[in-house]
Amino acid sequence: MDTGENLAERFEEHRGQLKAVAYRMLGSLPEAEDAVQEAWLRLGRTGADGIENLGAWLTTVTGRVCLDMLRSRTARREEPITDGLDTFVPDPVLRPLSGTDPEQEALHADSVGLALLVVLETLEPAERLAFVLHDMFAVPFDDIARIVERSPAATRQLASRARRRVRDATPVADPDLGRQREAIEAFLAASRSGDFEALVAVLHPDVVLRADSGTLGGPSASKRLRGARTVAAQAMLFRRFAGDSHVVLVNGTVGTVTAPGGRPQSVMGVTVADGRITALYILADPDRLARLELPPLEKGDA
Repeated sequence: MDTGENLAERFEEHRGQLKAVAYRMLGSLPEAEDAVQEAWLRLGRTGADGIENLGAWLTTVTGRVCLDMLRSRTARREEPITDGLDTFVPDPVLRPLSGTDPEQEALHADSVGLALLVVLETLEPAERLAFVLHDMFAVPFDDIARIVERSPAATRQLASRARRRVRDATPVADPDLGRQREAIEAFLAASRSGDFEALVAVLHPDVVLRADSGTLGGPSASKRLRGARTVAAQAMLFRRFAGDSHVVLVNGTVGTVTAPGGRPQSVMGVTVADGRITALYILADPDRLARLELPPLEKGDA
């Protein structure tokens, strides 16, 4: 029989994966922590006696908790921001870029791209659960079926439908961090110098920008823009802050933190393909930024 201390130790062995599951399911770091805590409470009430595979049990419990949270989540949809999900940017996970080993970075459980998280946000809760648990964490369909209360065949269809939507909506991206950094630095240099045509040149003609400012500045603060010249014009409005932008890893790809005086004003993740930026994801919600863990922002990394 597990003692309380032993049970806690066994739970901690699985915390990293449980948080990774919850983060992919919810796109919110605080909500992911809440889901993991609820899984711990349920384990405490149940005990580990009779559980053959504790990791699998905790993963499915966390998935069930997240499914309930997704189904009951209404606050985000009711925020007075333009187009709702069209401007939503998930909570980013930030790391320093310097000294990063690309192979090790790929192993980080929370290095799922913002572009993918944005697509996951558009899925129905049961679709999202089936895709995340099966495609990302290899949970058998029989186990997922019990959570969504459907047959294994129907659950397989949920995952298949989600997989198609993810494939069709996720932009093609260059995985090379060096080429990503080149594009980001060209973007920042053009912004600092006010070179509009250089900005346009580093942006794909059909680039999409989504900026999530929460309730800051009213409904018009959050926006979704398309087109190189339109996005470049928006970037020019904020050129005075470009000198306070630091290059970091944002969910495993190169992005920026803009932090005048060391206080985060925005986080930007990008998708780069063929040397040009095809998508920008900007979080400027002060409440959510205040909860982020910032990596060291060293002088000279901007």
